[in-house]
Amino acid sequence: MQLIKKPFVFARHAQSADNAAGIIGGSTDSPLSNLGVLQAKAARPYLDRPWSAIYTSDLMRTIQTAELASPRHTLTQMTELRERHWGVFEGQPIMDDMNYFETPPEGEPWSDFLERTVNAVNTILLTHEAPLIIAHSGIYRALQHVISGSPYGPRIGNADPVLITPNTNTSHGWDIIPFKGQLL
Repeated sequence: MQLIKKPFVFARHAQSADNAAGIIGGSTDSPLSNLGVLQAKAARPYLDRPWSAIYTSDLMRTIQTAELASPRHTLTQMTELRERHWGVFEGQPIMDDMNYFETPPEGEPWSDFLERTVNAVNTILLTHEAPLIIAHSGIYRALQHVISGSPYGPRIGNADPVLITPNTNTSHGWDIIPFKGQLL
């Protein structure tokens, strides 16, 4: 599986009520926390710009983040950008040693989630130049896996956008760098 070689900006949603409680939200809908509202508004200087398109998952926390961070733009909700379904682990405390390759009981297998993520992002990249995608930490981990070969590493911060851009000078052919409004 590979991503289409086009730049895009990815942002994880701002802090949700589940994030604040330290529990796995997964595919469960959870609104932004009070801090999350502030985080989304703080991202506005970087994210309220003329995008070719803005895509979110269909979960409330991504939609609210996009509406607060980029209020002048039309959003396209895409179910395929939903967080992984963590089965019986949803609503449970976040574990420090999550095994992404193990299928949670009643949950979504990593391979299915990875395929769903790549197909969704490639669908967006086929029709848009330099879009903004606001989704979930799991979506970011899937992208990181496709780009670098591993989903493991630091968790992307809430409402901290990154530029994901092709770079033929790197071993894996991509750069992932903080996005602070630079031109794409």
